[in-house]
Amino acid sequence: VQLQASGGGLVQAGGSLRLSCTASGRTFSRSNMGWFRQAPGKEREFVVNIDRDAGSTTYGDAVKGRFTISRDNAKSTVYLQMNSLKPEDTAVYYCAADESPWLRRNPQLYNYWGQGTQVTVSS
Repeated sequence: VQLQASGGGLVQAGGSLRLSCTASGRTFSRSNMGWFRQAPGKEREFVVNIDRDAGSTTYGDAVKGRFTISRDNAKSTVYLQMNSLKPEDTAVYYCAADESPWLRRNPQLYNYWGQGTQVTVSS
């Protein structure tokens, strides 16, 4: 699976962005998908994930209530709608695919990664 993330940019605090991650390959619909982020000097942080059927999601505490993940298996795409953005949301955002049947937060357990897209939130 190859993953291509897009949609990042510069936005003012309180604004919104929508990230997309499109997959090539036939395993997208069988993969749980996650979004992670990494700020300079910090470890990669779990943001949110969604199971293969879009029936279950889990959110990191930092984004709960502000971010929403969704997926369209027909388009092999997963989305991250980010609202009420804060300067502390500034990071490179990565999408990742996990072929296991469990929703997991550990980035080391994900099989495939996109290249990342920069999100910058100004105060």
